[in-house]
Amino acid sequence: MSESSQSSGSDVLSFDLTTRAWIPALRRDGRQGELSLREVFEQAAELHRIVGELPTQEFALMRLLLAVAHDALDGPADIEAWSELWADEGCFAPVGAYLDAHRDRFDLLDVDAPFFQTAGLRTARDEVLSLNRIVADVPNGKPFFTARMPTVDRLTFAEAARWVVHTHAWDTSGIKTGVEGDPRAKGGKVYPLGVGWAGNLGGVFVEGADLRQTLLLNLVAADTIGLEFDDTDAPAWRREPCAPGGAERAPTGVRDLYTWQTRRLRLHFDAAGVHGVVLSYGDPLTPHNRQHREPMSAWRRSKPQEKKLRKTPVYMPREHDPERSAWRGIASLVADRTEKTQGAEAAAYLRPGILEWVARLVTEGELERGFLIRPRIVGATYGTQQSVIDEVVDDHVSMAAVLLHQQDRHYAQQAIDAVADADQAVNALGDLATNLARAADVETEGPRSTARDLGYGLLEAPYRSWLAHLAEADDPFERRTDWQRQVYEIVSRLGDRLMAAAGEVAWQGRTVDLKRGGTEWLNSDLAGRWFHAALARGLGHTGGAEPSPDGKPASETTSTEKALV
Repeated sequence: MSESSQSSGSDVLSFDLTTRAWIPALRRDGRQGELSLREVFEQAAELHRIVGELPTQEFALMRLLLAVAHDALDGPADIEAWSELWADEGCFAPVGAYLDAHRDRFDLLDVDAPFFQTAGLRTARDEVLSLNRIVADVPNGKPFFTARMPTVDRLTFAEAARWVVHTHAWDTSGIKTGVEGDPRAKGGKVYPLGVGWAGNLGGVFVEGADLRQTLLLNLVAADTIGLEFDDTDAPAWRREPCAPGGAERAPTGVRDLYTWQTRRLRLHFDAAGVHGVVLSYGDPLTPHNRQHREPMSAWRRSKPQEKKLRKTPVYMPREHDPERSAWRGIASLVADRTEKTQGAEAAAYLRPGILEWVARLVTEGELERGFLIRPRIVGATYGTQQSVIDEVVDDHVSMAAVLLHQQDRHYAQQAIDAVADADQAVNALGDLATNLARAADVETEGPRSTARDLGYGLLEAPYRSWLAHLAEADDPFERRTDWQRQVYEIVSRLGDRLMAAAGEVAWQGRTVDLKRGGTEWLNSDLAGRWFHAALARGLGHTGGAEPSPDGKPASETTSTEKALV
């Protein structure tokens, strides 16, 4: 159906996102359903969280809701204004009038300014592309999830609205179809300009007990040190509708970044729903040194970028490692940006601005030290020159707000050191698997990797439970000792299982070369004694340590040195 027939006479179609249900939400009683923008804010205290087809969709929708809240409440300006919102059960009441005022920009099917789209967007040949281009669980040419295999023929208006928001945040890179009016189009194509803005990030936000708490915990005050907000900061719907092509400009603040128009798109639809899309590149945005504008990501200092740009420091988003659980990366969440900084040297890593904000709330007494928060990490890893999504990262870790306290760092340090305890124990377990494999004269990498995965897998649930209750202790050091005992017991039992399963060949053993020269008759019994010595030493239990493979006391030899060559 042509654009004119979509919008002519009495056949004008409309899908008003302020009143029509389209945002999936999980209620605190376990029921799930779709709500309008207005209903989400009206019922926020009754909702556990918003949900989506993918975690990345939830992240994009959360940023949209935060942009609405920041703009409707015009702030908060400072921590005192935030405190008033936190204490007021009806704090989101102004959102209703705000949505009424901007209702014309929230119509998904509007003729002149469709929500997050460009009216009249077309290619030179009036091509209409498959909806696979915007539905992330069907990457073009290679289905990722099986929910919609092999193609997407139609979407409801509610589904399409969610994927439009997701596309601006997470769309893949690669060559895209050129559109009329885009000066970057060459031969009907626009060459790669990068992924959607959120795709650059190691996404982080903080969850509370309900959606009202979650929204407020992520509603950063304008006077937050380290973040910059211009007086002109505004979301996409308070700016002029986007024209084809892209505008190079600097973001003005979180309202702008949370709704950044990284793409130009236009839905094709009829009365039954959406059946096609036109999609191309929009506003470009480089990721370096955006930590003063973007609070929902950790940052890492990049020496290669400093050399390339001839400036220092240069920070890039710290992306998530899909193979590393959130609890193992706890340091990136709770370590203060001022820690481990030598003199005037810039910090190697910056924790997310969202967590700096929550740290301020607990430090200044707006949140109780034992208030339970849940930092949530969401990200995507892209493959084949960023033209497909390989993996989606979604994890969380529950902890008391005191771990972010800027003056009392004892709890945070014990949480970080407890992960180091787990790392030492798992390293010892990996060495045991290596030595057992060497004793049996088989390859070592597979058994070592499997043993490490088992070790971390068995320690994950106990650590999460230990961390969630850490703030209940008056002495976090004592709790750390309890944790070390747990680690020792869990990993020691797993090591005994590995030795029992090693078989007759490993029990008999063979002569192997040592790293520092010489040979040793290695069997499962000796490998086990080395393992238990390393485990005891790493976790502070030095009694009964066995000699090392090099003949030194165990206290003088690291677990790595005991691995054989």
